[in-house]
Amino acid sequence: MQLHVSVAAAALAIFSLVDAAQLSWTDAYTKAKKDVASLSLAQKVDVATGIGWMNGPCVGNTPPIDKIDFPGLCLQDSPLGVRFAFNVSGGIAGLNTASSFDKTLALQRAHDMGVEFREKGVNVQLGPDVNMARVPNAGRNWEGFGEDPYLTGVMGALTVEGIQAEGVIATAKHYILNEQEQQRTTSSSNIDDRTLHEVYVWPFARAVEAGVASIMCSYNKINGVYACENDDTLNRILKEELGFKGFVQSDWQATMSGVPSALAGLDMTMPGDITFGSGNSYFGGNLTAAVHNGSVPLSRVNDMATRILASWYKLGQETHYPSVGVNFVNYTDAPIRNVQHNHKQTIRSIGAASVVLLKNKGNALPLKTPKSIGIIGSDGGPSAGSYSETACADHGCDVGTLAEGWGSGTAWFPYLVDPFKGLKARASRTTKFKTSFDDYDLEEAVAVAKAVETPIVFANADSGEGYINVGGNPGDRSNLTLWHGGDALIEAVADANPNTIVVLHTVGPVMMPWLNKVKAVVNAGLPGQESGNSLADVLFGDVNPSGRLPYTNAKKASDYSAQAVDASEIDYTEGLLIGHRWFDAKNIEPLFPFGYGLSYTNFGYNGLKVKKSGSGVSITATIKNTGKVDGAEIPQLYIGFPKSAEEPPKVLRGFEKVFLKAGHSTKVTFELDAAKELSIWNSDARKWKAVKGSFTVYVGASSRDIRLQGTFNL
Repeated sequence: MQLHVSVAAAALAIFSLVDAAQLSWTDAYTKAKKDVASLSLAQKVDVATGIGWMNGPCVGNTPPIDKIDFPGLCLQDSPLGVRFAFNVSGGIAGLNTASSFDKTLALQRAHDMGVEFREKGVNVQLGPDVNMARVPNAGRNWEGFGEDPYLTGVMGALTVEGIQAEGVIATAKHYILNEQEQQRTTSSSNIDDRTLHEVYVWPFARAVEAGVASIMCSYNKINGVYACENDDTLNRILKEELGFKGFVQSDWQATMSGVPSALAGLDMTMPGDITFGSGNSYFGGNLTAAVHNGSVPLSRVNDMATRILASWYKLGQETHYPSVGVNFVNYTDAPIRNVQHNHKQTIRSIGAASVVLLKNKGNALPLKTPKSIGIIGSDGGPSAGSYSETACADHGCDVGTLAEGWGSGTAWFPYLVDPFKGLKARASRTTKFKTSFDDYDLEEAVAVAKAVETPIVFANADSGEGYINVGGNPGDRSNLTLWHGGDALIEAVADANPNTIVVLHTVGPVMMPWLNKVKAVVNAGLPGQESGNSLADVLFGDVNPSGRLPYTNAKKASDYSAQAVDASEIDYTEGLLIGHRWFDAKNIEPLFPFGYGLSYTNFGYNGLKVKKSGSGVSITATIKNTGKVDGAEIPQLYIGFPKSAEEPPKVLRGFEKVFLKAGHSTKVTFELDAAKELSIWNSDARKWKAVKGSFTVYVGASSRDIRLQGTFNL
């Protein structure tokens, strides 16, 4: 029942010759320091200064330093694939990767991206995005990994590991508290130190542990101070507390000063000019002058250049690295270099693994051999060219099926398999198809629904980066309803045919006023170029759905702790209660909870064992496939801290994906380190503090579907 397992298995056996050529940080620093000692002040500053917007082939470029045979760096978006390039994969969103809860596939995806960026000659991939989905309507939530810091930390670390194993510098971004698009360059995100560490720094810390070589500071202010000149977050937290050894680069035009930014820990300004095309820089000659007049010590510039060169050396980029194969300024002038390999298999596998089955009344799914199927809604049909490099810049529109959001987090599709094409290719030859792709022609939609055995309604909700406004949505969604009259379309079809199935392609949670009228609901997220094939794999039962929600889907928008707002001061008053933690603490019943997802089979949980082991705790449970269909389950571990810790009611501290044949069982073990997973941040002492007392163990199929419960004491 499980397709493409060879791709997942391959991730376990990956061995890269590139990885073998990489250095330890210690050795990389030794080589970098030797180089820096030989450079003039102007050359050291050049290492840290981009050459300016559209002055090179990549979205970001640093100049060559011939004296040390340093070719300069090519920095290129995006977190899901090579942006502004042909012959690359139209990858799958970070949010879908999180929805899979599949560590093996997440790692494979990262390796695939690393291969493509390397073969295109890109030194630095501007991803992963490990910002938190603090608010449900934030425009770039789909680029990241959801609302939970633990899940985001795991997926972010695996992404860093895979990208860098292929010799490409990964960039964890956007550091930090860049959780919405409105006023992102002017607003101040205001937060307490404990929440900052336990929620928002957490995934960056995991990226640092994975060896990430670059971190991008964000546009916004943090407690009144811009992120790229914030001594507290860059020097104290990132470089001192976390021990980050790579370089900090600015987001594009996020450098707000010269001397303050340099002293606060910014190592590279991107793209180099103060504003696009301005011809001047806060670094460059101004930084050189600041050293000469004593405003910035020479040791700080030495540190900047050392960190950048050490990252280059660490990833083994000084030998046999491909020449730059992208051209941001003139796309068609780039060398023809197809780097896709068999990566479509990974995209298809994650696409299927990330499908979340939300409702399946009367086992409406999987489809057997229906006599006729109706494909209703523009999201079920072709994209009409809206995803090409010319028709719709950076995917800034929503025409046809939705497979990526918009903005700098995108990549062009070499092709896009729409749902109609994918389902028709998989269905029996005897199955007849009828279509209605006009979202507003309810009369035609009803006619199709009445004429077929199984009508499938497709609807979506889009979002993206704030420099593009689509349909009155300024990056952030203006509401949580479906686009293009999707709710009315579903209502009309459901009234016409009781066998209605709904398929959603969304960037996050949406309201579902029609939920009780339909037989089944599937959320396929943003599945990339293999969209229709991935969906067909699940709807026809070739793959048993195992996707889980990486966010909470509320019954009404006002149930969330916060919304993206057009304001200059953004106060994180909910503290630690992000996402499902808020719903638990406030006893709010969600429509679908975090971690939720149905299967075509059933699973039993038993045999919980909790045992102290060394400096932590070992938790074991037995999972059994009690149904008649092979499939994967994702047991999740939540921990309830002692009341004295003042933590949320329960926090995610583990998950595993296990594939079980019908009737088979397996043991799942979660290992917890008391110094990390069972500690809280002490702001006064500025360190993690182990908590003493009675802890509660919750193991279940979602944050609200707890199957086993136990306790332990520390």
